[in-house]
Amino acid sequence: MYEVFRKQVKRLAGALLCAAMLAGLLPLNILAAETVNAAIDPGITVTVDGAAWTFFSASGAQIHPILYNDVVYLPLRAVGELTGKNINWDQATLTYNLSGTRTAAVVTGSLDQNPAQQKVQIQLCPEFTIALDGVPCTFADDQGNPLCPAFYNGATYLPLPAVGQLIGKEAQWDKDTDTVSFVSSDDILITDADSFGQTPDSTQVPSAQQTKGAYIGEEKAKTIALGHAGLTQGQVRFIKCKLDFDDGRWEYDVEFYTDAYQEYDYEIDAVTGAILKFDQDVESWTAPAQNTSNSQIGVEKAKSIALDRAGLSASQARFTKAKLDYDDGRWEYELEFVSGTTEYELTIDAYSGAVLEYEAESIHH
Repeated sequence: MYEVFRKQVKRLAGALLCAAMLAGLLPLNILAAETVNAAIDPGITVTVDGAAWTFFSASGAQIHPILYNDVVYLPLRAVGELTGKNINWDQATLTYNLSGTRTAAVVTGSLDQNPAQQKVQIQLCPEFTIALDGVPCTFADDQGNPLCPAFYNGATYLPLPAVGQLIGKEAQWDKDTDTVSFVSSDDILITDADSFGQTPDSTQVPSAQQTKGAYIGEEKAKTIALGHAGLTQGQVRFIKCKLDFDDGRWEYDVEFYTDAYQEYDYEIDAVTGAILKFDQDVESWTAPAQNTSNSQIGVEKAKSIALDRAGLSASQARFTKAKLDYDDGRWEYELEFVSGTTEYELTIDAYSGAVLEYEAESIHH
């Protein structure tokens, strides 16, 4: 009788959690889940094969990693995007099943302008099951202790080791630099037998770059590039948008220009939609002659202009170069700085402060 009652309580708790997922709110009385103290940590950087990864909710809001008991938790929806699989919820068995070929585009959204670490309470949900192509999975830390999903603010999160297992990559957590890295290790094949303790079969988690069904498509790549440039389809003429294989990954090469002869070049990850490289030049255009009777803007002002152009604050960037230079008959400031895994290079007119050249590139891609 007690066992029947316990199962009914778990099912009721699952129903409450499911309702919370649909409503985007947490129930007041989660019966079977354990509530623990954790922290949302926007300072944690997540990379997949060297490329920075940002998470967004279905509504486009940025989702940050959660840190609990020295373990990083990432949203389950990101696993679906990285594996190129659909995620389905089965209320009867309290199971998330990752299966099939994902057809939905990678979700993008708006970055938080002033993200800050904050203490939160999350629910640990051992009653939830994560299945890969219908086969239940179990997860454990390096000491063999079981790990279970967590629930916070309408979203389910998975601990770092679980994410690594599901996407077929080695998960690394560097506490000194607050960096989570997922890296390929000799083309790891993850099967139910060697990773999940199940009966051997041919189930394999394909890497994101091997899953053609998960590619975002040319139109999405164009939209991402235009959004970053702050332009609309009607303001540009596209020169190129094609899928290409470079440095071991599939990416979209996107090029377009405006009526003012500003040319934009983008390299966009074909699966994640991350911008790997960006370059803006002005073709067939000569900068106006400098009015040297005015004072030069100074290197600090040039830095401020560069950061503003990149949409960053001074605390988010580390300058590696900032100097006055004389080139092609004009005085210019040459600036280089790093933010996260992106390196920026700008050339700024020393008198007018006009941005003459602007380039941004992922350091590892």
